[in-house]
Amino acid sequence: MDFKYTLINWYSAHKRDLPWRKTKNPYNIWLSEIILQQTQVKQGLPYYEAFTSNFPTIFDLATASETEVLKLWQGLGYYSRARNLHTTAKHIVNEFNGVFPNTYKDLLKLKGVGDYTASAISSIAFNEVAAVVDGNVYRVLSRYFGIKTPINSTVGIKEFKKLASNLIDTKQPDIYNQAIMEFGALQCKPKNPNCHSCPLCKSCVALQKKSIDSLPVKVKKTKVSTKYFNFLVCIDSSNKTLFQKRTHKGIWQNLYQFPLIETEKSLSLEEFQLLDIKNVLSNTYIKDYALYNETDIVHKLSHQHLYTKFWIIEVDRLSKEAISIDALTKYPSPVLISTFIENFKF
Repeated sequence: MDFKYTLINWYSAHKRDLPWRKTKNPYNIWLSEIILQQTQVKQGLPYYEAFTSNFPTIFDLATASETEVLKLWQGLGYYSRARNLHTTAKHIVNEFNGVFPNTYKDLLKLKGVGDYTASAISSIAFNEVAAVVDGNVYRVLSRYFGIKTPINSTVGIKEFKKLASNLIDTKQPDIYNQAIMEFGALQCKPKNPNCHSCPLCKSCVALQKKSIDSLPVKVKKTKVSTKYFNFLVCIDSSNKTLFQKRTHKGIWQNLYQFPLIETEKSLSLEEFQLLDIKNVLSNTYIKDYALYNETDIVHKLSHQHLYTKFWIIEVDRLSKEAISIDALTKYPSPVLISTFIENFKF
């Protein structure tokens, strides 16, 4: 059985009807690939449609403000993707007059574009023979060939890239790459794969050796850290609040949040009273305060868990930087913050 032709035949019969598969425009393909990094199709599709609707060309994206881009990205997570997307759009417009580089080597030079993304764009948009290796491909190859090398090790990355490059259909690399990724997403799924209806089942090493559930192999993840956040939700007599832009580098860079105090543990009301919050609020006169959520809201990120409490602070008058509470939803903010804004009755 020919591996690549089996996948291509399967793909022709089972592929999903997705908008970025109906074009060879590198802008649309690049946009879809950036959105789908660390994101499932069903979650990313509405964002793709929103971006192509608001920014139909790379020129539209390049001339947008970062705030507009981050606001549209809100809820998708991994916000560095959005910042890199915007930076790259401006670079392509300013340096290349809006024309995308058309080779893997040149695409790799763009900010936010790594081996996988460069391979995907160059093969799908420009039909270059460049093998993609994403999570789906790792899973298909490790199971079919019974490879136990950890996929997130230096040796594993090189081994799987070499294997993928040897297997790719050189005549139709665009179709083959999409086929193997789609096969991993729909057929050779992480859990409960459809082995009984798999066209590759007779020659799949993992199925024969009953090692489907143990492949692919990953080295142990980095330890997840725990942080304790206390957001100060200030409300003054003119119905204004403080909403600050995070300018330092980090997961929420350039997103907006309420003034934050990070502590070493979750605080009780009595412990909160001991904090020097007047200094954080520029010595604003505090009339009253209350705890919004007695139980910490746990926000889980890939490398850290945030245990969060929102403290409602009633003040007389805030500084001139304060904004109207009605304007809060206009600013891009992390899901943790936007969910609070949506649920809290100001």
